[in-house]
Amino acid sequence: MSETRKTLRGRALVPLLALALTLPLADGAASLAATPPGASDGRATSSVATAEAELPRPTGPFAVGRDTLHLVDKSRRDPWVPSAGARELMVSAYYPALPGSGRPARYMTKKEAQLLLTSGHMAGKVSAADYSGARTFARTDARPLQGRFPLVLLSPGFTTSRATLTHLAEDLASRGYVVATVDHAYEAAGAAFPGGRTLTCAACRTLTEPGVLKTVTTGRADDLSYVIDRLTGPKATWRYSHLIDPARIGAGGHSVGGAAALAAMAADHRVRAGLNMDGTFHTPATGLAGRPFLMLGTRAEHSAGGRDESWDRTWRGLDGWKRWLTVKGSGHFTFTDVPVLLGQLGAALPDAPLSGERSQRLTRAYVGAFFDQSLRGIPQPLLEGPDPADPEVAFERP
Repeated sequence: MSETRKTLRGRALVPLLALALTLPLADGAASLAATPPGASDGRATSSVATAEAELPRPTGPFAVGRDTLHLVDKSRRDPWVPSAGARELMVSAYYPALPGSGRPARYMTKKEAQLLLTSGHMAGKVSAADYSGARTFARTDARPLQGRFPLVLLSPGFTTSRATLTHLAEDLASRGYVVATVDHAYEAAGAAFPGGRTLTCAACRTLTEPGVLKTVTTGRADDLSYVIDRLTGPKATWRYSHLIDPARIGAGGHSVGGAAALAAMAADHRVRAGLNMDGTFHTPATGLAGRPFLMLGTRAEHSAGGRDESWDRTWRGLDGWKRWLTVKGSGHFTFTDVPVLLGQLGAALPDAPLSGERSQRLTRAYVGAFFDQSLRGIPQPLLEGPDPADPEVAFERP
């Protein structure tokens, strides 16, 4: 068992509270609903849960720095709001840093939290101030460590922002990765952009149109390639681009962000490994040339032969190292910050009995193992078969 794995199991976390929350899924679109199906919403909506929330402490040996980048791809017009002009992206770049430098990084703005909670029918049940004020472990303007590290890009689910992948990004950075989480303009309930703008989900108005999530997927693949351009190589504009080893780049994401990771691999040979956390695939698994891919999903939706046929189809098309894992008791948002923070703020996921603490531990363990193996060449026994210490995790295909 690796030292990282031992650390994950030994880390004490803030206990989660247990109240009711459901998160139904509509083909990649995030939705929160405070009352279980068939239950009355009663008078509980008059009280707002208040508590101090924090993300789980990173498990790696390094402190974590964070930069915020505004990128504009002038070669493309925004597909959702053409009048806005060029395609805009917001990127949080996490990196291994010197301890004690920098200042605490903010989780998200209060307005972003309000829009996220409102879109999920949680307004009035969870405080936007408490949610947005969750403690993070990254520090802005932290001095970077010397060295060259693998790069992992992470794309969030449709309607959710890059902030929802913070605990995973911080953990990977603490273990020696540069991690870029990406907000794609007009695809989140709310995402803060320069000039005091908070862009809302214009793309949501097109969901009834056929093929729109394929358009989202391929557009995000282009976005991820553009981020690679700006973080590495001759077009790099990031002040710490020297930290990145361009020969070791991976991409992953949650929901449609995970589908975009596959599309990015197919279109961009620089992406050496891919990860999909519970997202329906909208493009074929072609042109991967044997590069590794991890599929990590919910047992109910993404078991072999299950409701989402795109996973069986994609599995057959993957031509390199591959694993298909599902997690018992998980829900669509298990692999994000959502169950961790909502649990601490007085809410839980009745359709996902797995606790926020256990959710983040499993997510970090298996995602970290995958990138350690595929980008660093470190064999990971955790990925070779079922582990009795993780009875929730099933290996769906040999």
